Amino acid sequence: MSKNKVLVLDFGGQYNQLIARRIREAKVYSEVLPYTKAKEALATGEYAAIVLTGGPQSVYDSSSPKLPQEVLESGLPILAICYGAQAVAYALGGEVKPAAKREYGSTKIKLYDSLLFKDMPFDTTCWMSHTDFISNMPDGFKVVAITPSCPVAAMEDSLKNIYAVQFHPEVMHTPFGAKMIENFLYKVAKLQPSWEMSAFAEEEVALLRKKIGNDKAVCALSGGVDSAVAALLVHKAIGHNLSCIFVNHGMLRKNEAEQVEKVFKDTFKLNLIVVDAADRFLDRLHGVTEPETKRKIIGEEFIRVFEEESRKLGKVKYLVQGTIYPDVIESGLGNAAVIKSHHNVGGLPKNVSFDEIIEPLRNLFKDEVRQLGTSLGLPDYLVQRQPFPGPGLAVRIIGEITKEKIKILQDADAIFREEIINAGLDKKINQYFAVLTDMKSVGVMGDGRTYDYTLALRAVQTSDFMTASFAEIPYDILAKVSSRTVNEVACINRIVYDVTSKPPATIEWE
Repeated sequence: MSKNKVLVLDFGGQYNQLIARRIREAKVYSEVLPYTKAKEALATGEYAAIVLTGGPQSVYDSSSPKLPQEVLESGLPILAICYGAQAVAYALGGEVKPAAKREYGSTKIKLYDSLLFKDMPFDTTCWMSHTDFISNMPDGFKVVAITPSCPVAAMEDSLKNIYAVQFHPEVMHTPFGAKMIENFLYKVAKLQPSWEMSAFAEEEVALLRKKIGNDKAVCALSGGVDSAVAALLVHKAIGHNLSCIFVNHGMLRKNEAEQVEKVFKDTFKLNLIVVDAADRFLDRLHGVTEPETKRKIIGEEFIRVFEEESRKLGKVKYLVQGTIYPDVIESGLGNAAVIKSHHNVGGLPKNVSFDEIIEPLRNLFKDEVRQLGTSLGLPDYLVQRQPFPGPGLAVRIIGEITKEKIKILQDADAIFREEIINAGLDKKINQYFAVLTDMKSVGVMGDGRTYDYTLALRAVQTSDFMTASFAEIPYDILAKVSSRTVNEVACINRIVYDVTSKPPATIEWE
């Protein structure tokens, strides 16, 4: 892998790991490190190219991240994105100023002749997200792209192999973004497409075996694809020294507890401990309505259950979790802003009894986890299982959580999922579920007045769960779901469909 590896230097952008993911999709291995680690990383001599990420600050502010001198002195090919582009311009004597007009979202762009834009149309669109712009380029650079509001949408110094773009080629809203990244890797950096997900599995199993050795570990198993893949990965490394703990917190989908126990205990023969803690969780959540408080209570209670069950096994040093990268980003770890705390990341209590928490998937996206699961031999029905948040229906019930509300949502959600599958849409929609809002409205059933809950349906299409578009479900399917729900589920008299993308919304409602 040496000398065919890309260093992604993080300046605090939301999409930093998404850049690494696009590089891995091009079958080149990449690693993300904070920009402050550039000197040590480059001193290893292991990298063949550098990518600089976006970030939320203004490069001309005294406290903002500056481009390490070692990056420019390395002589390696550089692709600088958004803030990274401004950092390059600033470091080399160019000028960066606040823009008169902020660009955000899909923007028309004109591309000029450049190795970076090889085999692309000159007129296309890109995804912009910036308040500053490069007003004067450093010596040796030329403009290779413009937008109506940005005179330096991309610049290059081809002699030094430095390419800088103000837009985000890594997001799916830049149609030729993946091609731009491939051009940088293959044509500029001269790298070979040789990395596969199976290589990640082999390397991770070896690292886990070396790290854990003969010690014991427990895995927080929810039954979803993330925790299942994490469990199997660690099981391959340490065998029966791994015990999986499945906690039924009372907020699972309909019949889910029974399905999880059957699959993992009977099919995969893992050491599985099932804990019924429904009353315990609901007692802690009594009267709680604030979403972040819900998540933190659930995160802490999960840990306490794991600690109690682990003590019964003797000395257990490690807790394994199926944390994936969107969880880490949304929980605000690293340099990113907090969007929502995930129970297994930002929702963890400060004090835990385990020596260390192991998260073998924390640098992977959902579709990469699915690829990894397939390479590990997991069956398709489990690999393609619908994503389900660790806090369960707690973050799909707006307001206070009660047993009555859980039952209502379990039944309504089951109908929605069943009709999506019956319509053959389950392979085309990446996530779909129901949300029980805290809003009641007037309705009429038969000859009587009702005053019941509004149910929201949510379905999205996405490749990485960092950005998403609402799925265009045919009206007749939505009508069938609506009809069945109001006829079969008590206390619901109105159904609405969420047509918001991410951003500005998140996929989950809380």
